[in-house]
Amino acid sequence: MVRLKQVWSSVMVLAVVVIGAGAVPITYLESAVAKGAVCLDGSAPAYHFDKGSGSGVNNWIVHMEGGGWCTDIATCVKRKTTMKGSSKFMNKDFGFSGILGGKQSTNPDFYNWNRIKVRYCDGSSFTGDIEAVDPTNKLFFRGARVWRAVIDDLMAKGMNNAQNAILSGCSAGALAAILHCDQFKSILPTTAKVKCVSDAGFFIHGKDISGGSYIESYYSKVVSTHGSAKSLPASCTSSMKPELCFFPQYVVKTMQTPLFVINAAFDSWQIKNVLAPTSVDKRKEWKDCKLDLKKCTAAQLQTVQEYRDQMLAALAPVRATTTRGLFLDSCHAHCQGGSAATWSGAQGPQVGNTKMAKAVGDWFYERSTFQNIDCPSLNCNPTCPAVSTED
Repeated sequence: MVRLKQVWSSVMVLAVVVIGAGAVPITYLESAVAKGAVCLDGSAPAYHFDKGSGSGVNNWIVHMEGGGWCTDIATCVKRKTTMKGSSKFMNKDFGFSGILGGKQSTNPDFYNWNRIKVRYCDGSSFTGDIEAVDPTNKLFFRGARVWRAVIDDLMAKGMNNAQNAILSGCSAGALAAILHCDQFKSILPTTAKVKCVSDAGFFIHGKDISGGSYIESYYSKVVSTHGSAKSLPASCTSSMKPELCFFPQYVVKTMQTPLFVINAAFDSWQIKNVLAPTSVDKRKEWKDCKLDLKKCTAAQLQTVQEYRDQMLAALAPVRATTTRGLFLDSCHAHCQGGSAATWSGAQGPQVGNTKMAKAVGDWFYERSTFQNIDCPSLNCNPTCPAVSTED
């Protein structure tokens, strides 16, 4: 069976380096190693930290990197020799932009906050926790410990005095933001305003082109391989199978902390891997279409359109209360808040005549609520970027 790792190999190359002016150096959390909070290969976890200033000195945004998952020993062994499985291979500097940007002109609400990018090196959306280490493959499944070690370290560096805080992420990191959201709030001061933001992390329990749900079996393998069940929200696992609690639509129902969801209705990663995974596309009829929607037949485009209907149904719990925010555009994209251009730029997507930076800022500071769903068809929004974005 062809696994999702092949798709992620190209994403991994694109995901990581945005070097430029204001590059933020890496911090290796060596003290975490003794606690067993380590990457897949046993190396120390890492993050990039740009300190807050002025009115933002007690405000914190902790943003978790994305980059897929590994589902079994073979895919995790391969992953541990990359920057998504080992801090030994990570770039030493990271240019912050978009929601992490340090310029008031492009990130007016969060530019002077303490801004942290947590590097992703466990392959489980920071949920794994298995004590035993097989001497043959020397794999460490410790994502949940990594997350807690980083948060504890940031608390010691001033986050214990936080007045405002956001836990956010992109893709697999955005899923982690949802899964850890309530725990994050419970750790921070009770007086702090704490909210979470998911950018392209609302992976749905969707039907694929065969009528089945390949993504459910895929997540089941992630949960089993990494021992994730005990780290998933108990409010979900108390009533559902653990692998179903990898799907935000079930977790959000019982979440207590306010959440803002940024997502594309025609999410490019989900079209490729939830709707039309290679393993169920026996005749390779979707091989070209899912990579370039201009190559789809009319029937395939209708199937893509119907995926939006699945997305809307899954988002019902988000829309159920105005304490949650929603920016659902009709772009063919994945991870849109990581660059200044798409976050707040003139060419960035708008929903309800609003760019995502303003939507998230207004929602966080409660200047206004924001739940907007874009026009219904693919390519109906002229503000969508011409090329799909992946991070």
